[in-house]
Amino acid sequence: MELRQLEYFVAVAEERSFTRAAERVHVSQSGVSAQVRRLERELGAELFDRSTRTVTLTMAGKAALEPARAALAAAAELRQTMSAVTGLLRGQLTVGMVTGCTVTPLFDALAVFHRAHPRVEILLVEDASDRLVHQVRAGGVDLALVGTASADLDGLDALVVSRDRLVAVVPGEHPLARQRHVTLGDLVAHPVACMPPGTGLRTVFDRACAVHELVPRITLQASAPDAIADLAARGLAVGILSSSMVVGYRDRLTAVVLDDVDAPALLALVWKSTCSPAVREFLVHGRDVFRAPGVGR
Repeated sequence: MELRQLEYFVAVAEERSFTRAAERVHVSQSGVSAQVRRLERELGAELFDRSTRTVTLTMAGKAALEPARAALAAAAELRQTMSAVTGLLRGQLTVGMVTGCTVTPLFDALAVFHRAHPRVEILLVEDASDRLVHQVRAGGVDLALVGTASADLDGLDALVVSRDRLVAVVPGEHPLARQRHVTLGDLVAHPVACMPPGTGLRTVFDRACAVHELVPRITLQASAPDAIADLAARGLAVGILSSSMVVGYRDRLTAVVLDDVDAPALLALVWKSTCSPAVREFLVHGRDVFRAPGVGR
């Protein structure tokens, strides 16, 4: 059994496609398929049901997936640990960043880390927050900057970077712009533009609506705050953003705090408690940068 066979197996399982898995691991589809077949012969069981257009795990495949992920994570940690023991940190650091959220202190921390450890290759990937959290747990991403409704994420450590109230953003002539207080109930009469499910801000919004037994009309969804602001500025919907997201749009939008949404939207760095030396070293720089004056709320 080889580590690359486990890597290809996990890639196919997560992508649900041999073609996409091959693109992910930068190997031909026939190469991925051949290695998975060899792994199946060694294990004495088929890991995938190939009878449908979408590749699905068999019962044996489902049972093998988490041990395979754990083996890959352990191998990566061993390589990093040996590098640290020799005093020459090297290897790879994969950092996730929630789509549509540009946080320059993260880039500052990456730059400081790179200068201190130039032999470590840094990979930066974007994805939805819920998918990034899953990838950190699975070992595919070392740490990630995600939007979340809570810093209490099972099995993960977290460093909260910012805490923001939810706000409704509308153009100056909109009826809500003239109200001193706006609640979730006020939104029911208007279409809403919000981030998609899986984002921290959307989770906070959905939970608050559920508490008040309200079902808003979310007609427009976008991952980038710029897009939501542009849609709201054109009067297409009431935009839902966090207070820090609207700083650059105050010349064309009015932001009103939602009075009955008390839970903040959080932005946080998350990582596994049993992390690699590279992650631990990055966190030293990350904590310094995010503690700097004016960073985080």
